[in-house]
Amino acid sequence: MAKIDFGGTMEEVIISDEFPIEKAREILKDETITILGYGVQGPAQALNMRDNGVNVIIGQIEGDEYWEKAIKDGFVPGETLFPIKEAAQKGTIIMELLSDAGQTATWPVVKECLNEGDALYFSHGFSIVYKEQTGIVAPDNVDVILVAPKGSGTSVRANFLAGDGINSSFAIDQDFTGRAKDRTLAIGIVVGSGYLFPTTFQKEVFSDLTGERGVLMGCLSGVMEAQYNVLRKNGHSPSEAFNETVEELTQSLIRLVDQNGMDWMFSNCSGTAQRGALDWSPKFRDAVMPVFEDLYESVANGTETKRVLDVNSKPDYKEKLQAELDEIKNSEMWLAGAAVRSLRPTQRKK
Repeated sequence: MAKIDFGGTMEEVIISDEFPIEKAREILKDETITILGYGVQGPAQALNMRDNGVNVIIGQIEGDEYWEKAIKDGFVPGETLFPIKEAAQKGTIIMELLSDAGQTATWPVVKECLNEGDALYFSHGFSIVYKEQTGIVAPDNVDVILVAPKGSGTSVRANFLAGDGINSSFAIDQDFTGRAKDRTLAIGIVVGSGYLFPTTFQKEVFSDLTGERGVLMGCLSGVMEAQYNVLRKNGHSPSEAFNETVEELTQSLIRLVDQNGMDWMFSNCSGTAQRGALDWSPKFRDAVMPVFEDLYESVANGTETKRVLDVNSKPDYKEKLQAELDEIKNSEMWLAGAAVRSLRPTQRKK
């Protein structure tokens, strides 16, 4: 492992240069890797592994939209694409990439298919950490491992195709074979990780659920909506309000933060923007700190996961979800966003 200084704290990470793809292939050469679920992370991890020369098959509900997607991506029914139970029976490493609710629903079937020495793989600590809610308790005679890419499936695949990696965490909850770490790191490399950093199942799920409800999605959506509404309330046009709230962030500033850090962005903007950002940043931090503390506690005590399992397992969930998404899509702010995006030169040329 390479030792890296993260702001004064030394951490050990695995970088792809020290764990080459050839080593990963050698470790996995006798494994049959079954991916259960071809929805969000499934396609990206499956396609990256297939492109890296690893033996991967897909388990999915026969005939549904994700089954058809797998066929379009080149997986062949009866050869590399199977119903969930049959795929699980064939695998030596079973990658649980169904939704969290889907993992709970299919666990009795999957558990029956595990053989001694198999590995049970997750990209999220949800099912194992909240076992009282999910009922997922792995048998003692298998490895239980995790690789969690820090990005959506779309990003995992796009970064791979661009020749870049995506940061991933890894964890080992149970090492029955003595090979759990090798298996974990090898899979981490072949799914397209640029570097891997160690965690635990619990820390992964606590940080992940907090992040996606917070800065990554929930908080971001909420604060953008708040600023947009204040600008509109004070007479600014939809175009102006959207550009000052979303477009400049996504098309310019966040890219500079990504490339150089927040301090660099602050030092390379106008003096007026610089002073305002430095003065107001602590106010926003202090205002939202209690919200984040409540959020973390809600994650840690199982409130968030209980709601996910309760709501997402209802038979009419997809219809209700679509109604919620349509409400966002048809709001003035995001209708303005669609109009702004259509005016980008790359869109006008299509």
